[in-house]
Amino acid sequence: MHIRCRQTGVHGLMFQRMRFRLAISAERYLRYYRGRARSVQAVLEDGRQVRFPASALRPFVTHEGIHGCFELTLDERNRLLGLRRLSE
Repeated sequence: MHIRCRQTGVHGLMFQRMRFRLAISAERYLRYYRGRARSVQAVLEDGRQVRFPASALRPFVTHEGIHGCFELTLDERNRLLGLRRLSE
């Protein structure tokens, strides 16, 4: 997985953006969708791990699952501000 972390300030608020790659099969994501697992954990390039709600991935689910490079944005308290797919 690839990551680029950077801190950015907007109106005095600091947040982090992290990039990483996901490859989750449709079958595996069904566990999240059915509520058996509530969070997704990704290992970042530098060895750190990030955990975020599985529900944040719903807009990106296809018949093949979830695949691509994503950017996760966290606020200064490590709360999820947004998740977007950068590429497939």
